Amino acid sequence: MRQAAVLDVGCHSALLTVVRRSEDGELEPVLSRKVRLGLHQSLGPEGRLRRSGVRTVEEAVAEVVAAYPRLRLPEVFAFATSVIRDAPNCEDVIDRVADSTGVRLRVLSGEEEARLAYAAARRWAGPGDGPLLVLDVGGGTVEIASGTGTRPRTVHSLPLGARTVTRKHLPGGTAPSEGHLAEVRKELRRYLGTVPGLPRAEPGGRVLACSKTFTQLARLAAARNGPARTAGRLTLPALRDAITLLAAASPQGRDKLPGISAHRAEQSLAGALVAEALMEACEADSVTICPWSTREGLLLERLGNPSTRRS
Repeated sequence: MRQAAVLDVGCHSALLTVVRRSEDGELEPVLSRKVRLGLHQSLGPEGRLRRSGVRTVEEAVAEVVAAYPRLRLPEVFAFATSVIRDAPNCEDVIDRVADSTGVRLRVLSGEEEARLAYAAARRWAGPGDGPLLVLDVGGGTVEIASGTGTRPRTVHSLPLGARTVTRKHLPGGTAPSEGHLAEVRKELRRYLGTVPGLPRAEPGGRVLACSKTFTQLARLAAARNGPARTAGRLTLPALRDAITLLAAASPQGRDKLPGISAHRAEQSLAGALVAEALMEACEADSVTICPWSTREGLLLERLGNPSTRRS
């Protein structure tokens, strides 16, 4: 069976994923190896990755690729997400990692990430066309894609990621007052209101949210609203309840909340506010949580899935 391997180096982890395609076309896991990172702690005021952060990336990449010779893995597509892509010293980081590990990280544009997330979400949703809107709240950027077929009709990448909004509007991950929280909400709505061609949820269509931010918010909302709720879906009212809970908690205490991990606790409030503004702007009353995103889109493309090939 044909295999594909992707190494995803993001803000919080370096993750090597190897899959193969079964006879019925499904993706079967072969290997998953993760090394935890915390690159948001190594960013300078302008988003430059400090030497300590670069060294962390070098060590993480070296650790996850140590299995290559032993497992005879296929060629690995290694890519870095926005924390490295948007850093002023991006090229220097990539060169240093390549010199020390032999792995040259590639960077995908935000629009390319949106395209791949759409392809993965379409495949995950199952056969059939119909309106599909895909929302992805990352650390540095937000990706939005929509369409009715296997390829998106529109793609957007906006600088509204949870880490970006935390650094710009919620230093330390907190809102000092209800008034400040209201101002952040107002600013996010204002910005999204200026984006030309922002897609809207269509009647009879599906809205899929494929990011760790949405996944953790759905888990928090489900736990807060009782067993009748499902973590596979997130509604706007439930999201607003979650925002109230996150705003009242300190970043250090948020990882005690259901679904919120310690390494995302500081930016969880910003992520929730961005998710709310995005759902409002796209007129989506609820979203279905999709576990596939850019990484899975790349794996499908590497396996030659026709639905993810570029035109």
